Formats: sequence, structure tokens, C-alpha cells
Amino acid sequence: MGMPRDTPTSPVTTRHVNGAPAPSRAGLLQGLGAYGLWGILPLYFMTISVASATEIVANRIVFSLVFCIILIGVTRAWGDLRTLIRDRAAMLRLALAAVLITVNWVTYAYAVLHGHTVEASLGYFINPLVSAALGVVFLKEKLSRLQWTALGFGLAAVLVLTFAYGSVPVIALTLAFSFGLYGFVKNRVGRTATAVTSLTVETAFLTVPALVYMGWLMSHGQATVLTHGAGHFWLMAASGIVTAVPLLLFGAAARRLPLSTVGTLQFLTPVMQFIIAVAVFHEAMPPERLAGFAFVWVAIILLAVDMLRRRPRTQATVPAAKSATSYAKAASEPNS
Repeated sequence: MGMPRDTPTSPVTTRHVNGAPAPSRAGLLQGLGAYGLWGILPLYFMTISVASATEIVANRIVFSLVFCIILIGVTRAWGDLRTLIRDRAAMLRLALAAVLITVNWVTYAYAVLHGHTVEASLGYFINPLVSAALGVVFLKEKLSRLQWTALGFGLAAVLVLTFAYGSVPVIALTLAFSFGLYGFVKNRVGRTATAVTSLTVETAFLTVPALVYMGWLMSHGQATVLTHGAGHFWLMAASGIVTAVPLLLFGAAARRLPLSTVGTLQFLTPVMQFIIAVAVFHEAMPPERLAGFAFVWVAIILLAVDMLRRRPRTQATVPAAKSATSYAKAASEPNS
């Protein structure tokens, strides 16, 4: 999911080195907080596992909108929201982003609830490779040898895991591509959108279908949000906070940290998801699956090395949105 173009309502004083934000302790803590919260998301989903993946996502949409409206009221960002709504091109892109993030959310919730958290983490390991590939296909950008090598290892990983699973790893690829395309679309929304206003608009587009679906579940006695006690209701309601808080932390961190640091921190999420899947959920990790993950990890290391190596040289001459490396980092926000 892409880096939000988060324009704060109050200015943030940030030191710069060679044109990039200098790392700050606050920014690092905010980045760790965002990716750490996304990393433990499987544990939250398991507390509401009595609900289906689609019910969880429908409630997540509705309660996220409620939380975002409260945030906009508290921060007095109504003017920012009106500016965004008047930007027709941005609204169209956010409508498409809403569809893509819904696919991502439903797939992720299904994966966690049905014992596929390892494969879900694989999707977010693959995501930076997908983002780089999208930069080549749609933006006609050129990759370095290391980046092409990383993509090769990523393809090899998919082939090995296809053999390991006995079928194509559909969940991982769906997560990686829906997330990558979501990031691609969000990367082109423009500066009229902040993290809060863009999430508000996305969820607003989805709220009516979500409410209709929730009504259908209730009319057929399949909804759990109101029938499994107050604790379950408040856990479901907390999905709005669970969605918005990491995103806001990420937006704050992105203003205070170099993109190379943000790009490195993003791998904390799938690493934590992988550890939870194996150590807590006790998902199987046979040798052939481990071999596939090894190929992915090699690809990620190569991509990270290339990011760090190229960043100082291109910072002054190549805008972030125009380089495949920067796009891969910007489009890899795990907005799960």
C-alpha cells in the first residue's frame, strides 16, 4: 500500500542531510510503532476469529470511517477534506484504491483466520519486488543489475513455493499485487491527500456496501458483532483504531526519516508475521517452503542493498516518485 502524501496541519521541523530528512529518534520510534503494530495484526484477528473475514472487513471499513471523522474533527482538517473532495482526479484514484485495499484486507483476514499467516507474510516480503516491477511496466523505468537479480530470485521463490504448496501461492500473490497496485495508485493521488483524508475518502466509498453487507448478515443471523457479547463488539469496534493508528504513525515517521530508512523498516512487519505464524500459530514450515522463503529473503537483501547504495547518488537529481527504487519503497506501506 503506497506512502501517503501526508501534509501536516502544523509544520514539522526536520533536519535534512543531502536533501533527505535526517533520521530522528521520534521518527524512528514512530516508524517502529507503525510497522510493529502491523506486524502483530494477526494476533488481533485471532481475538475476533469467531467472525468471518468478510464481516471483519465490513466492520473495519465502517469503524475506520467513524474514527477518521473523529480525527478530522479533533485536528480541524475539514478544509483538507474539502480540498481533496474537489480534486476529481484524486477522487477517482482513491475509488480505485478503495477497491484494491478491500481485496487486500479480505485476503489477509482470510489468510490469518484459515491458517495461512506464513503465506500472508510471504506476500508482504514479495511486495517490494512487485512494486519495482510495476515501476518498470507502467513507468518505463530502468532497473539496476541488482534489482533485476532480486526480481529473478523473487520469481524463483514463487516457482519453488508453487512446488512446495502443490499449487500457485494465490494468497501471497494476491496480497503482493493488490498491495503493490494500491501503492501505485496512492503514489499518484497528489498532494491534496493527507494520510487521514485519503483513508477517510477510501472508507467513505466503501461504507455503503459495507453497511448493506452487515445488514444482510444480520438479517440472516450470520453477524457476530452484536451477538457475541460486549467484549466482542468492542474488539470489532477497535478495528477503526487498529487501522488508523499505524497509518498515522507511518505518516509522521515518513516526514522525519529518509526513504531508505523507511524502506528498511517495512520488513519488520512480514518478519513479525512470519515469527507469529511459526511460533504462535504453529503453522507448518517444511524444508521446501523454507527454501522458497530463502530465495525471497535473498531477493529482499539485494533490493535493500541497492536502495542504500543508490540513494545518496540519486537524491539530488531524481525525484522520489520517478525512480523505481524510491517507488518500491514508497509503495510498500503495509496498510493491512
